[in-house]
Parts: sequence; C-alpha cells; structure tokens
Amino acid sequence: MDTLIQIRRELHQIPELGFQEFKTQQYLLETIAQFPQDYLNITTWKTGIVVKITGSNPSKTIGWRTDIDGLPISEETGLSFSSTHEGKMHACGHDCHMTIALALVKAFATTQPRQNVVVYFQPAEEGPGGAEPMLNWLKTERPDLLPDEIYALHIAPEYPVGTVATRAGLLFANTSELFIDLKGLGGHAAYPHKTRDMTVAAANLILQLQTIVSRNVNPLDSAVVTIGKMTSGTVQNIIAENARLEGTIRTLNASAMAEVKRRIEAICAGIEASFECDITIDYGSMYYEVNNNEQCANQLLAFAESFEDCQAVTCSAAMTGEDFGYFLKEIPGALYWAGANCEYGLHHAKISPDEDLLTFNANFVEQFIRSL
Repeated sequence: MDTLIQIRRELHQIPELGFQEFKTQQYLLETIAQFPQDYLNITTWKTGIVVKITGSNPSKTIGWRTDIDGLPISEETGLSFSSTHEGKMHACGHDCHMTIALALVKAFATTQPRQNVVVYFQPAEEGPGGAEPMLNWLKTERPDLLPDEIYALHIAPEYPVGTVATRAGLLFANTSELFIDLKGLGGHAAYPHKTRDMTVAAANLILQLQTIVSRNVNPLDSAVVTIGKMTSGTVQNIIAENARLEGTIRTLNASAMAEVKRRIEAICAGIEASFECDITIDYGSMYYEVNNNEQCANQLLAFAESFEDCQAVTCSAAMTGEDFGYFLKEIPGALYWAGANCEYGLHHAKISPDEDLLTFNANFVEQFIRSL
C-alpha cells in the first residue's frame, strides 16, 4: 500500500460529483485489491463500495462510513497535486476521509478484528444525498451488511491535529437546499409598464426571506436562511423575465424547519400577488440532523481521553449538514470532528488540511473499533 499522504494526494486530484465518482470507485477498488483478501467481502452499490471484514470471534458488527464525492468548486490552493478535474475540488476533506477508511480496511485485512467490521464508501454526500438510498438498499437487499452500531468522522479545520471533538445528542443541523424560480414578463427597458420585472421581484423576495429567522422562529431555537446566489436578466437594456434564487436552510430541530418552509411558501405567495408573477420552490436535497447516540458518543470521548496525544473535546452543536444523520436515525452511532489545522474553512477553494491528521485518525479509529 502506498503511503497515506500519497493516496490522499492521488484522490485529491480526481474529485467527482455525487453519483459520478467512477474514477474514485475504480481507484478505491484497485487499492483494496492490493490488501490481503482472506477476511474481506467486497460489494459495490452504484458508485459506492461496501467492504465487510469478518471478525475472529464476533458478537456484533461495527460500521464505519466515509463519503467519497467532491464539490463543484474551482481549486485555488496552488498545490502540486491540485484537482485535475476543472471546476471540481475535494474542498470538504472527503479525500482525507477516504484515505483513513482505506487505512482501516488494510489494518483489519492484515490483522483480523474480533468483531465484524463493515466499511461503507458512500457516494453523493454533498448532493443529492447518498446515505438515505444506500441505507434503504442495505435494509431491503443486503441486511447482512447492516451494522449494530456505526461511526464516522469529518475534518474540522479550526481544531489542531489530534483533536477528537463530539458530543452526545444533536451535533449537526437539519438542512435543506432552497431553489426559487420567478417568472414574469420581459421587455424593453424603456417600457417598464409593459413588463413584470423579476429582478425587482427577486430583490424584494430576498429581503423578506431575511425576516423569517428574526420574526418567525422561536428565539430559543436556531435557524439559518441564506441566499447564496441570485441570477436574473440577460443584458442591461432588457427587463428580466426570469430570476432564480439559490440558498440553504439550517435548523436545529424539525419543527423549526417546518415553520421556515411554511413562511417561505407564504412569502412567495405574497410576492406572486404583488408582482403578478409565477414562483416555483424546490427544496432539493434535505438532510436529517446528525444526532449522536449517547452511549456511542460517550464511549468515543472516553476512548479519546485515554488515547496518546489525543485532545478530547466535548463540542457544541453546529449548523453544518451531513447526510450521515440518516444512518444515525436508524442505527446507534456517533460522528466526530477530526482536527485538521487549516487556515481556510470547509468548502473554501484554498482549504488544505494538515496531512498529519491521516496517520493520527487512522490509528485512533482502528484502535477504537478494536476496543468495542
């Protein structure tokens, strides 16, 4: 097996979007094929992979999940191993996640674990969402590959390498994408009275959407409504017939998510009436909250406290979204933040995690799973 750093860098060069991870899947399969095969059973699902390692004296099955897709971001790191796929980048650390998972498969393939271990290389975490359909496939077609408990990690640029940060209960938010399309009537800029201007309508809509959190969500709850992109019009002297808003919704409970969506729909209905236009709403990918099982999270933190050179942190909940929540909705488990010591945050075009995190977390997770 190549060094972890080399593997991570090779994966970093071939980021692919959700359910398009063909090169990635091939790379993973070719790498796993180099390991001892005595204890391994390898299954593919779409562009994902499930590797079951048979334990020597199993009383349960432990799951480990990694995500494998990249983001539609043009890389700006200037690294010698930058993405070779234009407009795509591993800007969320999935290259690191996969490398650690490969290290686990090799370790358990070489030295058999006591428990059965299943490693899930899951596609499409960034969208449209691979966890829920993968879990449905496991439940309906391959229940033999379901674990009794399941774990995962996500890199955290703000923490130093060696940090294991998690908490029992809610860790990540409920999330939903938000796409709003407005259609009016275009026309010459000199004759605005003959048109229905969707740039003006969209601008008014954006301002009204910002009142939802401040005036409709309980102040003791937490929610975010962010519009990250607006497009409208074609040229400077034509009034826009169409406009599109793209954004995200984050809440820390399901009832707040329902209230936010109710208000979005009511505000859009008002804009339709005010500006005599048609509006359609698409919530895109919706991810369930990451809610760590209390026992699993506490035993993970307790192990971290005893692990050499590890800093165990009981962290606060975050508005981050992760479709691992679908696994935790059905199976006891926990996710933790893995310190990555990086100046730039997740989804930034210049993010470059400290590669020391690879060996530390590969060792930490291997020993933790062997302890269960």
